[in-house]
Parts: sequence; structure tokens; C-alpha cells
Amino acid sequence: MTDLVIRALDASDAHLFDTLPDPLDAREGHRRTRHRPDWKRVALRDGTVVARAAWWGGPDDTEPVTVNWFDVAEGEEEAGAELLRTAPWQVELELNPPGTWREDPAVRAAAEARFTAARAAGYDLLVERFLYRWTPQCGLPERPGRLDFRPEPDDAVFFDALRRIHSVTLDAHALMDIAEGGLDKAAQSELDFFRWCPSPREWWQLAYTPRGELAGIHIPAHNPSGPCIGFIGVLPEHRGRGYAYDLLAECTHFLVERGAEFVSAATDRGNHPMAANFAKAGYPVVRERINFRPALAVR
Repeated sequence: MTDLVIRALDASDAHLFDTLPDPLDAREGHRRTRHRPDWKRVALRDGTVVARAAWWGGPDDTEPVTVNWFDVAEGEEEAGAELLRTAPWQVELELNPPGTWREDPAVRAAAEARFTAARAAGYDLLVERFLYRWTPQCGLPERPGRLDFRPEPDDAVFFDALRRIHSVTLDAHALMDIAEGGLDKAAQSELDFFRWCPSPREWWQLAYTPRGELAGIHIPAHNPSGPCIGFIGVLPEHRGRGYAYDLLAECTHFLVERGAEFVSAATDRGNHPMAANFAKAGYPVVRERINFRPALAVR
């Protein structure tokens, strides 16, 4: 087998990225994603692309926050591993196969080849997630009307609520942050994400019961690809009453009232209560996301 050549791309040769087959339909999944040519890398053998990866970040980011497009040609898992291993950025890897990828043998084989390459590059599986996309055809979820929603200008109030919410959580990223830096890190990571989103700070909302008790928070947001459910969280002492659905319904209405023609969202596959709320609110699963983390990375 001939030697492997790994190189970065630029605007003049970015077309090389498009020469591999796309069995996971990544192009469709990224139709709203803007990838920078200089954050794309390919592995070539005899001048033919046998692996590719695209790193991504927001428009103001100076370094990528994730690699969200990764492909290997058949039998070239080691080339894909070398492509990831030698990259200047060791950040989380996202693979976003169609929601039915487990049922299609060819698509499943393609996905598993990429998993193999990621693990060979030193990446560990972090979590599998559902990706949702609400559109007007889904119908607006009914607002139960049980909670009072208010903006709150003080970040410290949200920080305290996030600490309480994450004190009992099923979210894999929050659990990772807690393991590394406690509840403060988990809460701060959420606040940093909310601030990173280009949507207004004034959109963040607290939810109160009729008795005036803080029950949870919801963050309607826009990420660089469009409107999304930024965060839904119920305080532990108010769980078991279905309030997550109330928060999700309000968040959806909030975005639609401000012109959203679709709303994206995600939750961990293992977070069965939240997945049930998305289903109840009429959010269909459109893709899945498998998150891998570099074994030695520090977030």
C-alpha cells in the first residue's frame, strides 16, 4: 500500500473534500452549516482522497469547537485515524447519521467504520443523541399554562439554577463537566454556551409556579445554523410534574413568535423523560448524533 499524504485544504483546492462518497448523507445534514476551507483536512493515497474531516466553529471563533464531518473510504479506517490523530485541533467529534442508520446494513457498516477510525485515533465514545427538527407542519405544542415565565437580567440567578438542575442530571456532557470540575463547571459551561449563541441575552427565561417558586429555566436560542432549543431544565424538587413539557412548549412558541420557521433540538438517547417530552410536543427525530471525545482532551 502506498504512503499516505495528509494535508489541509484552502479555497483553491476545497473541491477535493467532495470527492468521497457520502453514505451517511452528511451533506444534507450540514446544508445550513458553514465550514471554513482551512479547517478541512484530507488523507490521500496515490492522489485519491481516502479520508476527510471538517472542523467547525462559530463565525467569531478563532479555533474550531468540534469536528462534525468525518468520512473514510472502505478499508481506510487507519487513514481516517491518522487524519484525526495528526490534526492541530483535538476537539470533540460528532457523527450525525440518519435516524434509521441502524436498520440499513450499508449505512450501519459505514457508520461503524467511522467509529472504528475514531477509536483508533484515541477518541472515546461519550454519548449518543437524538436530533430533532420542528417545523410548522408538526403543529405547535399546546401551552399548559401552569407556569409563569419571566426574563431575568442577573446571570447569577441562572448560574444557581443550573447548579441545582445539574445536581441530578442524565446529561452526559454535564456529567463529564461535573466529574472534571464539579457543579460550578457544569453550570458555567451552560452559561458559556448561552453567551456563545448569537441570540439576545434577553431571551433567557425563568419559570415560576403559581406559588412563586422557581421551577425551571428555558433558553430559546439561535445557534449559527438557526433557531434551537438552547436548554430545558427543571429543578429537582419540581420534577415528576411534567414541567419539562411546559418549558419545551413555551420555548417553541417563543421562537415561532419571533419568526422561526423551524426549531432544532437534541437530547441524549438515555434521557428517556426528555425524549418523551419531545415526542409529546411533536418534535420528530431527523438524525442521530454520536459524540466522541479525545481521550486526553480537557474541555
